[in-house]
Amino acid sequence: MDRENTKNFIEAVIDKDNETGKYGKRVHTRFPPEPNGYLHLGHAKSICLNFGIGKKYNGLTNLRFDDTNPSKEDVEYVESIKRDVAWLGFSWEDRLYFASDYFDLFYNQAVKLIKKGKAYVDDLTGDEIRSYRGNFNEPGKDSPYRSRSVEENLRLFEEMKAGKYGDGEKVLRAKIDMASPNINMRDPVLYRIIHASHHRTGDRWCIYPVYDFAHPLEDAIERITHSICTLEFEDHRPLYNWVVDEWDDPEGQTPQQIEFARLNVANMVMSKRKLRLLVEKGVVSGWDDPRMPTIAGIRRRGYTPEAVRDFCDRIGVAKADSTVDPAFLEYCIREDLKLKAPRYMAVLDPIKVVLTNYPADRTEVIRADNNRENEAMGMRDMTFSNEIYIERGDFMEEPVKKFFRLAPGREVRLKYAYIITCDEVVKDAAGRITELRCSCDLESKSGSGANATRKVKGTLHWVNAKDAVDLECRLYDSLLRPEGDDDNADFLSRLNPDSLVVTQGKGEAGLAGFKAGDRFQFLRQGYFVIDKDTTAKKLVVNRIVGLRDTWAKVQKKG
Repeated sequence: MDRENTKNFIEAVIDKDNETGKYGKRVHTRFPPEPNGYLHLGHAKSICLNFGIGKKYNGLTNLRFDDTNPSKEDVEYVESIKRDVAWLGFSWEDRLYFASDYFDLFYNQAVKLIKKGKAYVDDLTGDEIRSYRGNFNEPGKDSPYRSRSVEENLRLFEEMKAGKYGDGEKVLRAKIDMASPNINMRDPVLYRIIHASHHRTGDRWCIYPVYDFAHPLEDAIERITHSICTLEFEDHRPLYNWVVDEWDDPEGQTPQQIEFARLNVANMVMSKRKLRLLVEKGVVSGWDDPRMPTIAGIRRRGYTPEAVRDFCDRIGVAKADSTVDPAFLEYCIREDLKLKAPRYMAVLDPIKVVLTNYPADRTEVIRADNNRENEAMGMRDMTFSNEIYIERGDFMEEPVKKFFRLAPGREVRLKYAYIITCDEVVKDAAGRITELRCSCDLESKSGSGANATRKVKGTLHWVNAKDAVDLECRLYDSLLRPEGDDDNADFLSRLNPDSLVVTQGKGEAGLAGFKAGDRFQFLRQGYFVIDKDTTAKKLVVNRIVGLRDTWAKVQKKG
């Protein structure tokens, strides 16, 4: 499929608007996160969609922070969101905005609504407001304070602003229709009292607009044309339209809200509230823990922005909710790295092998491909000696059927090197294997030697023990076990105890020349990235993804 030229339903709306000249052929979108946590993979889809549409139509896209709840917001989250958007490859240039930029405008608009008889101060508690609002089967009933005069409402609202009342004592509500079939239109709250210091305005305000009031006004003020949001806001669209219709737009143009299906990935937490809980309970090391589906987490895990953008592009934009298999995301990173990542050898659970007939004082240089699928990446030198490491799992003292790796009396080929035969197994007092003693066919070196083409069934990767670098290998799996409902409130009961396994491995000496953020394929192991915890004495590597491509296999069968 030519995704570059395929139109989604949002672009179809924009094309029609451009044909009719609705906005003078302007296209202006925005990405409006709340700075109350780190962004996750679902936000990446919205970022790619909004900034992508702005770019595709030669329009504009604002990065705007909906910072209307100081009790949950922090400048740390603001800065993390900026990093995430930039990492994904998008620029907002001089189009960085905050809801707090417009607090005076919001307040003035609320006063206008009061003067027009379309807003009133209510003394009901939150629970009482919900009770009075009714449900889908029963209409709401008027608050006893709904009939307050304009003068009284203006006075009370000013007193709310002056800090006379405590949190929850009063709210400002729109006066719309308590019998509306849409519960969101049953006199929704516009302002609430929050005595908390704001990260930008300090203690200047103690009343703050709710999202459903502030957000449409922000869009109107910033001249947004297409306000793209997820499906949970579809029922809020009439309220969005009510708010912008009450706004005195100088050009008579108001933004339109368009909803699309949010990104749901199976067995992955897509809620900032739940992600914050994982951080606060110490289940993970922080917001950027590589097991977290935050953009910071997948960045540290080793995913590339190209892979994430490709993932968001491939899943497309739909009107109905669906769930994506995480194997699809893994497919995208493999596709991105397969021609980029150099291929090195590393042993994650090493066992020493001593080659008894190989000269102890000899070290030879062996040439290896950096990436056999990309010849332009060239070759590298690696060393070989009489002491090497192989994977413990590549040896079996009593091999099972179809085990074609090393065992007593069996031969295997060492990648790029020689054929070896296991002659002796050395164990410690507890019976654990500590060393294998093998003989080496010195005429079987790959690419040369009289026996270079001699066939054996198994080929193993290895590392020269005499110059190997120490590796701390962090092997990540899903944070949650697959069974159950992702939206279950007790999702913590599904935590996977094996979501992180740490091993102490050995790697080629050449790995020492790389830095945090560099990515590799370790032969037969998977794709890895060097973590920021790396020190001069030890490389710390995160497994990005294994080599097994389940998604491609499923697609091929289908």
